[in-house]
Amino acid sequence: MPEIPHDLSQLSLAQIAELAAARRLPPVDQWTPTRLGDSEMRIARDGTWYHQGGPIKRENMVRLFASILRRDPDGRHFLVTPVEKLEIEVEDTPFIAVEVKSTGIGEDRNLAFRLNTGDLIIAGPANPLRFEEANGEPHPLLGVRGGMDALVSRAAYYALADWAIDEHHDPLGLWSGGTFFPMAAA
Repeated sequence: MPEIPHDLSQLSLAQIAELAAARRLPPVDQWTPTRLGDSEMRIARDGTWYHQGGPIKRENMVRLFASILRRDPDGRHFLVTPVEKLEIEVEDTPFIAVEVKSTGIGEDRNLAFRLNTGDLIIAGPANPLRFEEANGEPHPLLGVRGGMDALVSRAAYYALADWAIDEHHDPLGLWSGGTFFPMAAA
């Protein structure tokens, strides 16, 4: 897969969609390994990955682990291979949406997000935006895959709020991928 720039402004929406589609993830939802265990890993609230208490500093290792991450119906997260399923603690969400790019306006708008793992996601029916509250604060979420979410970073959330305010929708919200996402907490 080609290297993804650290700034979405360098890419068109078509390029972002092409890069997102080119990302091939292992079919972790189809694997049923018999060896179970604990990964001794944790994903902190800020998106930092830890192993045995120390941060994992190599981005490529985090990307590799993120590619085999799965959330089971009971809400627990696991790193899954064909032979092994290791539980991983996730303090909030496994991903952080660190950047957002908007193209178009109104119903023609598309919102593309870059995650802290380098993944690119375009908000729409398969990857919905939700605006919840946690501890009296906004807790915006982007559906990623398999029941897993990305917390939308504060900077990206403020950009979404600015665009929504400029468009004057009632209720306040934004379109992306042909779907309207109200910004009121559910």
